[in-house]
Amino acid sequence: MANEARPCPCDIGDKIEYGSLGEEVQIEHIKAYVVKPKAPTDKALIIIQDIFGWQLPNTRYMADMLASNGYIAVCPDFFIGKEPWSPSNDWSGFEQWLEDKKPTNINKEVDAVLKYLKGQCGVSRIGVVGFCWGGVATHYISLQYPEIKAGVSVYGIVREKEDRYDLKSPTFFIFAENDFVIPLDQVRALEEKLKEKCTVDFQVKIFPNQTHGFVHRKREDINEPDRRYIQEARQDMINWLNKYI
Repeated sequence: MANEARPCPCDIGDKIEYGSLGEEVQIEHIKAYVVKPKAPTDKALIIIQDIFGWQLPNTRYMADMLASNGYIAVCPDFFIGKEPWSPSNDWSGFEQWLEDKKPTNINKEVDAVLKYLKGQCGVSRIGVVGFCWGGVATHYISLQYPEIKAGVSVYGIVREKEDRYDLKSPTFFIFAENDFVIPLDQVRALEEKLKEKCTVDFQVKIFPNQTHGFVHRKREDINEPDRRYIQEARQDMINWLNKYI
């Protein structure tokens, strides 16, 4: 995603060459990637893609990692078959591309996935994790769906609207200190407004020296200075989910 006032490009970063452990399924009108843990569970996570789409190996890597921590992980195609953003696209066309892919226009898809998880997977406790575009969607879901037990919004653009702070689900917000897409003054304003208006638990955490995409688009094995922050953010994510789901 980009700063609302000044759209900026997202760098795809280190694309992980990864085969994934799950399978693709059809959930009503959308396709989805689903991976299940070894042991039966009634806990699940909806993993929400960034602008590069639900098939990006990096996102599936995150879904598999979360599944290994005891969750059914489902990553739906929230673009509903429309082409994801490509690193080769001209950024001058980004706003037009985004027009029919609003991260706050996803209720039909969320409802379908919730129905699938409850009806076909026997799930009773559900959380949401989203990256970039999906971070905005996660924030939106946390405002709209009290049945969601926890959310983790990872570098989702901060939208300055008065209806953005009355969270219904405990939500953890992860940001990067050197994120030119999301200025730190917006992050700090979000935290202050949440302190003022939010009645459920939340946390806003800024990771030093990190850039947009670091949690899932930066490989810790080839970015030694960033390794501790990548791993810390991922562990924080798991800890938050385990606490509330």
